[in-house]
Amino acid sequence: MREALREAEKAYRKQEVPIGAVIVLDGHIIGRGHNLIETLQDATAHAEMLAINAASRSQRTWRLNDSILYTTLEPCAMCTGAILLARISHLVFGARDPRYGACGSVLQLAEQDKLDIRVPITGGILETECSLLLKDFFAQVRQRRNSDK
Repeated sequence: MREALREAEKAYRKQEVPIGAVIVLDGHIIGRGHNLIETLQDATAHAEMLAINAASRSQRTWRLNDSILYTTLEPCAMCTGAILLARISHLVFGARDPRYGACGSVLQLAEQDKLDIRVPITGGILETECSLLLKDFFAQVRQRRNSDK
């Protein structure tokens, strides 16, 4: 999770929402990513999506069996869908997302009985650090908006 936090800090420095993700297989990071939505002007450029793309390229397969995805924020529905389809074996996240979280907060897609694919979830890992980074980022955004008025 510390590596995912490092990725989130990269996003923060780029004035992107500070979310980071890494994918680990056999104790080695095979993919990493951080939000690049504003940079790329791409609504799908979430940290998890970019980490999955990087891991798939490094492994030369879209099937990421036996891998663990660590992300600093509970994934949204899009990212959770990609996690399931990539056959990631375990999901670990830091902070809960009460607005868009699809792993228990708003929806529960990762362990949905109606789907034939499920991924076990561990939430709340380094939750305080992950939450503080997001809170600090949004406080700065609000401060910039107020100073521009």
